[in-house]
Amino acid sequence: MNQHRSKELYTKASSLLPGGVNSPVRAFQAVGGTPLFIARGEGAYLVDVDGNKFIDYLCSWGPLILGHAHQEVVEIASQVLRLGSSFGAPSPWEVDLAQLIVDALPSVEMVRMVNSGTEAVMSAVRLARAYTARDLVVKFAGGYHGHSDGLIVQGGSGIATLGITTRPGIPQAIAETTLTLPYNDLEAVEQVFRDYGERIAAVIVEPIAGNMGVVPPRPGFLEGLRKLTREAGALLIFDEVITGFRVSYGGAQALYGVLPDLTCLGKIIGGGFPVGAFGGPREIMRLVAPLGPVYQAGTLSGNPVAMACGVTTLRILRDRNPYDRLEELGARLAEGLQEAAEEAGVPVTVNRVGSMLTLFFTEGPVENFDDANRSDKQRFSRFFWAMLERGVYIPPSQFEAWFVSLAHTEEEIDRTVEAAREALRHAG
Repeated sequence: MNQHRSKELYTKASSLLPGGVNSPVRAFQAVGGTPLFIARGEGAYLVDVDGNKFIDYLCSWGPLILGHAHQEVVEIASQVLRLGSSFGAPSPWEVDLAQLIVDALPSVEMVRMVNSGTEAVMSAVRLARAYTARDLVVKFAGGYHGHSDGLIVQGGSGIATLGITTRPGIPQAIAETTLTLPYNDLEAVEQVFRDYGERIAAVIVEPIAGNMGVVPPRPGFLEGLRKLTREAGALLIFDEVITGFRVSYGGAQALYGVLPDLTCLGKIIGGGFPVGAFGGPREIMRLVAPLGPVYQAGTLSGNPVAMACGVTTLRILRDRNPYDRLEELGARLAEGLQEAAEEAGVPVTVNRVGSMLTLFFTEGPVENFDDANRSDKQRFSRFFWAMLERGVYIPPSQFEAWFVSLAHTEEEIDRTVEAAREALRHAG
């Protein structure tokens, strides 16, 4: 595989950007080698600056559920951009997007638009603390809720990928306001509520973990969190930045029938543009400025291009209801990968929910971060490069989700499985 131009760009970028990238996992440190610089996306494909073409399962880390450069999204982005890229004032698009979100999520009556998932989570936690007049927040090891100071403790995603275990730059006093527990361990949550219940403002959870790789909740886990928080007067926050509009139109909360107090969104609701949002019942959201004293603001919040592309994307998902199709494609890929690994004699575990999946290089169930961390990362690295050589782009980390889009077809799925058969033999 020719990487001449990518290597040139990476050399230059490394003198200008920390690690040569603007988000850590992109640097390929976990898999070695030089990151690919992408020139364009086309449907289910990425094309790099050297002309290499790949079936893409990154999908910009989840937002591109319709695929790259979807015609209707491109058209609305062009139309709105001609009217202005940013106003610093309200636009009709943000009202339309808010209405779509409120209609889709029964737990949300009001929503505030922000610019990223990190911003959404940071604001939701601040709101929960104000509403409860408490300080402590419970999260789960391997869960990634953005890079705000209080929530990157034992985080997943890039933190797990790079093996970062310290927290330089974060005061001890802030770190101590976060209590970290094993994901899917309801007994540990019960114990922490016995010990600290009157001080806990909120429990924040990815209802389907997507940042230690895909790890579904055990039966009863989300229901148990709902019961414990309600009894203790704490709030339950679902971080649906990844799962919102991905696993069902109503997100994981609709899929599992468990309603949180606050929901954090991002990725898909921007149609491929930077976006975030948090929302919940009016009683809680009325505390957000200018109605209440919980301050949150952003110059580009409600950006008209992002709002319009989000509206277009959500309307397509609402009106065409493609989730059965995404389920079929996701199942076809997961089953094919499992069979390919068995044929190659390579121990793997494939976790999947809908169009999200992860192939872990470990035997046995993966139900929490400790399980995921037992994966053979060296074998994953060999597999990653073997897949690239065969024209398939997967996340450059064992601890990330693969995403299937509506642009993928059975042909792409089957080609991916065939590539994996060869790559698994190579990785073994």
